Amino acid sequence: MLIVQKYGGSSVADATRVKNVANRIAKTYQQGNGVIVVLSAQGDTTDELIAKAKEISSNPSKREMDMLLTTGEQQSVALMAMALAELGVPAISLNAAQVKMHTSRDYGVARLKKIETGRIESELYRKNVVIVTGFQGINRYEDLTTLGRGGSDTTAVAIAAALNADKCEIYTDVDGVYTADPRIVPNAKKLEEITYSEMLELASLGAKVLHNRSVEMAKRYNVELVVRSSLNESEGTTVKEETEVEKMLISGVAGDDNVARVSLLKIVDKPGKAFEIFNALGKNNINVDIIIQSVATDGKRNISFSIDKDSLEDVKKIVEANIKKWGVAGVEYDENLAKVSVVGAGMVSNAGVASKVFEAMYDADVNINIISTSEIKISILIEKDDMKRAMRAIHDKFNLGN
Repeated sequence: MLIVQKYGGSSVADATRVKNVANRIAKTYQQGNGVIVVLSAQGDTTDELIAKAKEISSNPSKREMDMLLTTGEQQSVALMAMALAELGVPAISLNAAQVKMHTSRDYGVARLKKIETGRIESELYRKNVVIVTGFQGINRYEDLTTLGRGGSDTTAVAIAAALNADKCEIYTDVDGVYTADPRIVPNAKKLEEITYSEMLELASLGAKVLHNRSVEMAKRYNVELVVRSSLNESEGTTVKEETEVEKMLISGVAGDDNVARVSLLKIVDKPGKAFEIFNALGKNNINVDIIIQSVATDGKRNISFSIDKDSLEDVKKIVEANIKKWGVAGVEYDENLAKVSVVGAGMVSNAGVASKVFEAMYDADVNINIISTSEIKISILIEKDDMKRAMRAIHDKFNLGN
């Protein structure tokens, strides 16, 4: 079998954990499998590198940040190759340029476009464990790029898809996908299986188990994922197209406190205004989530939308540069928000889910700022301080811990 294994930063945080993971990789290899390993940077390395950059510059270029941040994964893969060599397992570490993992040209938020598999295949033919840097690629200028936080998951899935691997195992510090973050909701329950669609929604809405683009890619190329802990032998959670267990009404509750709301006030009510605004944001790689547009009064409208808080400074610059052109009378920014979302494929055929969510918020005395719904999710924007209480209230209202 050909197996791709991805290990997150907490799984390789120090020498003891690197050796622990090396033993697990060696066991898989010694069972006669071809093994490709994708690694994140160790522990808090990425945060530490960002802090080092801020000591030098308050606004470093995105290209140079990618040059800096990609060194974290290079440390991880080299150390893992050394650990495997100590166990007598032949291994080689490769970075994105050596593999040739082609991405879009966007620094910091690049998207994988193509992986050249020749180098990996030749190393597998030589019976080496191939250890690849996650989170990074090269653009058309042959500059190093990064895929955004959590991008190592996407690297692993992309390699599994490109090589038609038999398994793609995502190892982390939790032993599967839960109905909610067990650190916030103590009675959260581990799921045996979950569909791509449900996992994609949870990942997009703040669940930090899998990178949302990795799930999107797994769904597109039908790569079956297994999420499990690197710290124990638990079976974990399988993410796939169809689940065999009885369909739950709600699969999980996700919370995201890295949210900001932007409100553009008293915009001239003319066709094409919304296009102007969101086209400008899209051209600058700003991902917009929930959008609310008010009913026109006196020929004016208000448009509010939520974004990742990390994008707020970029959005402020775009708004400032275009405010007169767009005909916006005023702008409000709110950084003290969180998004809580309920996800479940069973919601499609069950009425009354929204009312239960609102009832839970009423019982918990949580005020709702903005509401967004789809066939398999309901998201609400609330005050940041209310997020944990809201997640517990919704989790209990739907009896997800039972």
